[in-house]
Amino acid sequence: MTLRELTWLTVPDLAALLGITPSRVRRLIEDKSLLAVRVDGVLRVPDLFLRDGAPLPELRGTLIVLADSGFTDDEAMNWLLSDEESLGKAPIDALLDGRKAEVRRVAQALAI
Repeated sequence: MTLRELTWLTVPDLAALLGITPSRVRRLIEDKSLLAVRVDGVLRVPDLFLRDGAPLPELRGTLIVLADSGFTDDEAMNWLLSDEESLGKAPIDALLDGRKAEVRRVAQALAI
């Protein structure tokens, strides 16, 4: 998967989609319930990070593990969206498949 294949949502997009205010979206990002990076200068979140109109529940703990392992937001985004040999797919796809514990084990092993 490449970053260009994704649908990226801006803070206003997310606010409308989730039915919350832009400040609440920013709080979800600060609290690591969502991960955002700047794409073309605009803060964006991949639509893969949402399920059933809410942030993917498995994402928050994984983002905390990545931050604790020394990953920047850009590095965490790149890791989540890129193929990971030990998982056989991108970590976000493994999370979507219900493999949360395995993804977090791999993330911990990558501590920088």
